Amino acid sequence: MSGRTERPTSPADDGRLDAATEAFVAHRNLLFTLVYEILGSATDAEDVLQETWLLWAGVDLGTVLDRRAYLIRIATRQALKRLRTLGRRRESYVGPWLPEPLLTAPDVADDVELADSVSMAMLLVLETLGPTERAVFVLREVFVLDYDEIAGAVGKSPATVRQIAHRARAHVAARRPRGTASPAETRAALEAFQRAVETGELQGLLDILAPDVVALSDGGGVRHALLRPLVGAGNVARLLAVGWWRREGARGGRSVEMVQINGGPGLLVRIGGDVDGVVAVRMENGYVTGAYHVRNPEKLSRIGQETAVSR
Repeated sequence: MSGRTERPTSPADDGRLDAATEAFVAHRNLLFTLVYEILGSATDAEDVLQETWLLWAGVDLGTVLDRRAYLIRIATRQALKRLRTLGRRRESYVGPWLPEPLLTAPDVADDVELADSVSMAMLLVLETLGPTERAVFVLREVFVLDYDEIAGAVGKSPATVRQIAHRARAHVAARRPRGTASPAETRAALEAFQRAVETGELQGLLDILAPDVVALSDGGGVRHALLRPLVGAGNVARLLAVGWWRREGARGGRSVEMVQINGGPGLLVRIGGDVDGVVAVRMENGYVTGAYHVRNPEKLSRIGQETAVSR
């Protein structure tokens, strides 16, 4: 026994904590989405939300004029700290690094801007931004915060934030998919992938692959995956027809299911009943220009249940 006397909590303490909990829960899905878009990792986003809660629980709510804005500020600052750490980790990552995929509800696609912002293609574009640029872009373009609010979150002046936002917007515009694809077009493309994986029938797949399509797969050094990007419609089609994932599936019984991945149609691949990976695609002008296959088991832990995203 330490002999230390614990200070009893008062009704005022309990009331303050209840109010803090209520505000945090009300904005939790928004905060998760924000941090996930900054980090590209749901696992790390959850850690940042835990850090955000601990800091928020100690705030004097009587001094807070806008609880949503205050929570966003805390979460953004913690996310930026985590992003700089993740950048060092990714330098030694085995093979291509892909964002951690989320199983999302079908209604996420109804909010076109939200669905686009959490898509695998957009998250990969955001990876090409610096940490502050990425945070500013997400806060301005996705969550539509004003420059003063963003300045408080990233520790820059409003004038500097405006310049960063302009630069980040131009950077993303030059790299994001050109020409929007409807959910029906994306679904048709993935059905062609599905047929190729299940039957080896390639003509339907070749019809919708862009000549310079790029395939990336992320095994994290744990699962068999491509160690570098694969380029070209013929190469990508042959990978699906005779590649390692067909051989592994032949041993364990492969199934492919259409699901909602990161706000759009995607494929969930199972081998022997266990989740083996997910596939998302990037569409431009009716053709698949990017195929993203995540197999790293550490990135598949959330695929068993839907993750709520909002803004």
